[in-house]
Amino acid sequence: MKTLTIRLIAPLQSYGNQATFERRTSDDHPSKSAIIGMIAAAMGYKRDDKRIIQLNELSFAVRVDQRGTTLTDFQMAHSKKGDKWVTHRDYLQDAVFVVALGSDDENLISDIELALRRPKFQLFLGRRANVPAGVINPHIFENTDPVSVLSKLEWQASRWYQQRYWHRENKRFVNSLELIADADLLPDKISFVVKDRVISFDQRNRQHGYRPVASDNVDHIKLNQKYIQRNHHEKSETVHDAFGAL
Repeated sequence: MKTLTIRLIAPLQSYGNQATFERRTSDDHPSKSAIIGMIAAAMGYKRDDKRIIQLNELSFAVRVDQRGTTLTDFQMAHSKKGDKWVTHRDYLQDAVFVVALGSDDENLISDIELALRRPKFQLFLGRRANVPAGVINPHIFENTDPVSVLSKLEWQASRWYQQRYWHRENKRFVNSLELIADADLLPDKISFVVKDRVISFDQRNRQHGYRPVASDNVDHIKLNQKYIQRNHHEKSETVHDAFGAL
C-alpha cells in the first residue's frame, strides 16, 4: 500500500456534522467526505462525476496535531417576504491536522499527489471561504498504511503550541495525539459509525451514508532534536538591550 499525507492548516476550518439552515456546527477534525471533496476539486471532478464515489475506497486516517478552538459566526438571513432571523456557523480556529490516505492502487495515489500540487479547482477546508494557509505540500510513503505513517510522523503543530507541552525537567513533550481512522485500520479498537460516506455531492440531492471508524492515541512522537535544542534550552542570564544596538 502507498500512503499520501496532507497537512491541513488555515486560520479557519469547518467540517460540518449538522447542516440545518439555522445552525451549522463543525466536527473537531476533518471528515473523510470533506477530504474526498477536496481531492475531487483538485482532480477537476464536477459534483455529479461518478468517479467521486470510487474515492470512498481510499483508506483514511487523520491525526489531530493542534486542537482548534470554536468560533461561532452569527449571520442575519433575509427571506423574500422580509422575514429576518439569525443563523449560526461554527469554525475551528488555529487547528492543524495531518490526513493520511492509502491505496493499493499506487497510480491513484500518485495522481492525487500531483493534483493537490496543481489543482484544477479551488481547494478549501470545509467551506469555500476557508482556504489553506499556503501551498499544500503532500508527501508519499511507500509500502505502508495511513496509521503506521501517522504513528511515526513528526509532530506538525505550531511551535508556540508545542511549547505548552514541553516538560523542561524531563526534556520531552508530555502529551499524546488523537488519531481517527477507518475501523479496519484499527481492528483492536472499539468502532462506531459516522455519517461520512459520500453518496452524492450534487447540490440538488446531496447524500451521505454511514461508515465505521475507530480512534486511538499516538503516544510516541518522532521529535526533531534540533528543534528541541534550539527552542527549549534552559534560561540564560543574557540581558537584551534593544537601545544598545543604536
